[in-house]
Amino acid sequence: LISWSSQVRLVMKAHSFIRENVPRVLSSVKDKSSTVPIPRLSQYLYFLFAPTLIYRDNYPRNPTIRWGYVATKFAQVLGSLFYAYYIFVRLCIPQFHNSSQETFNLRGLVLCIFNSILPGVLILFLVFFAFLHCWLNAFAEMLRFADRMFYK
Repeated sequence: LISWSSQVRLVMKAHSFIRENVPRVLSSVKDKSSTVPIPRLSQYLYFLFAPTLIYRDNYPRNPTIRWGYVATKFAQVLGSLFYAYYIFVRLCIPQFHNSSQETFNLRGLVLCIFNSILPGVLILFLVFFAFLHCWLNAFAEMLRFADRMFYK
């Protein structure tokens, strides 16, 4: 799942990079200008790691990195991982462990599924919080990326 989502993200970033740069290159070739506006490798690498899907040559940048903020966000990611582990151990694994020792019946399957809905929703919220809020904000801070409108 993680590699699939990373591939989708990289394809979206490549599409944005091509969509933003090809018209500029074609217009400079059509105008027969002496310089072709090709982005530098450092701009492309920054775009690959920045938490955005829209390519620009320059992004708004903060003057400094707040390392305490970065440490707090990474601590929140670790806390979310430990909480997800606790949810699995206490709420999910006992349900499926008990059902694996019994013979298959539809009632047991339905009860197992319904007892796993609440832990599944909690895990979904934890993934949202840990990755989309904490992880992206930590990397945005380390890259001094100033535009933090992830949710808009």
